[in-house]
Amino acid sequence: MTLDSIGDWVRTGYSANVTPDMDGSEVTLFGWVQEIRDLGGIRFIILQDREGTIQITILRKKTTPEVLAKSDALQKRYSIGVKGTVKKTTMTPRGIEVLPKEIRIFNTATTQLPLDITGKTPANIEARLDARALDLCQEQNTAAFKIQHCALEAIRSFLFDKGFLEVHTPRIIASATEGGAALFAVDYFGEKAFLAQSPQLYKEQLVMSLEKVFEVGPFFRAEESHTRRHLSEFISVDIEQAFADAEDVMSLLEQVVHNACKTVKENCKKELATLKHRLSVPELPFKRLTYDEVLDALKKEGVVIPWGEDIPTEAFRTLGKLYPSFYFITDWPTHAKAFYIKPREDKPELCEGFDLMWRWIELVSGGTRIAEKDLLTKRLQEHGLKPERFQHHLQAFDYGMPPHAGWAIGLERLTMMLTGKKNIREVTFYPRDRLRLTP
Repeated sequence: MTLDSIGDWVRTGYSANVTPDMDGSEVTLFGWVQEIRDLGGIRFIILQDREGTIQITILRKKTTPEVLAKSDALQKRYSIGVKGTVKKTTMTPRGIEVLPKEIRIFNTATTQLPLDITGKTPANIEARLDARALDLCQEQNTAAFKIQHCALEAIRSFLFDKGFLEVHTPRIIASATEGGAALFAVDYFGEKAFLAQSPQLYKEQLVMSLEKVFEVGPFFRAEESHTRRHLSEFISVDIEQAFADAEDVMSLLEQVVHNACKTVKENCKKELATLKHRLSVPELPFKRLTYDEVLDALKKEGVVIPWGEDIPTEAFRTLGKLYPSFYFITDWPTHAKAFYIKPREDKPELCEGFDLMWRWIELVSGGTRIAEKDLLTKRLQEHGLKPERFQHHLQAFDYGMPPHAGWAIGLERLTMMLTGKKNIREVTFYPRDRLRLTP
């Protein structure tokens, strides 16, 4: 088959832009063949683009031989262009169809596709991920990632309005950001380096100059976990604010999440309908529970956790049934949180760290940071970390480190909440975990 070039064709709009009041207008559309239905004297081609689908109707007796020949050659997923006339009709769900005057075939596709792109025949998640480029063409997936885009745009806009500056920190680092062994090692010109777990230390240093900063970017954790909510490479939305404490950034966080939910609900009605997801906008302020209150609530449900221990997943599932929306957990045991989280001055065994939960899933972790060099050095040692490995970070505390606080949102987990998806890999373009390195 001889393929066509775009030539001087220019798209007049997406499928969703074509409306009944355009009856008689000429349009130029680009996209892919989703379905072909041939009824003998009439052929229907469902053209899919980024914004949805539209019906191209070919009447054999009223269509030129050239257009008929092109339509005869079409198969699913062919990349095509259509120039034609909009016609109002009662025979399609949107009340429109396009009668083609010319069809151009830009590229072909294999006859045996690994997935049903209409989604009518579901495939398991592994088969979908093996053919991810095709899987992402399904309307449910494009809807989910448009919602993610909308939410991230809302978060960025909100933070800009609050005076935050967007920054970019290194992904190749010399030592662990948060301690622990969950690091990916890399060869850096003969030296051992690591992929960054988070921008934590860098964003703390940046508040000394820019005061209010945020970053959106990928980070890496070599965790062995293989669950529906863990990834080895994930997108984190981090903020850090000078002259602030945990209460300040908790207030900011609940406003950020509320605004993201409100924006998605208002601007993504079509996508939410595609996903059959009823998104609710949470009321402010979010519920606040202390660690002790959480343990007491769990104990009443028959789940006993010794004081000072972390809360396991099954306990969180129980908690999620008690609190089926957003809630903060505050006043964690100091030893249970990262070395840079500030202990409370009145009760040093507790700290000014917090988690924002949605049902049973942790969406955000944050808190007041330690701003005193001696205390930070002590906390490093308590965590079994060598202060000399953090000398460049500790050095910054000699230059007037201000009181500061911050948090980090897991974008994929937030997207799960916004879309109703149950597996984090469904809201990750090309997920990386312990068992998957391709495609």
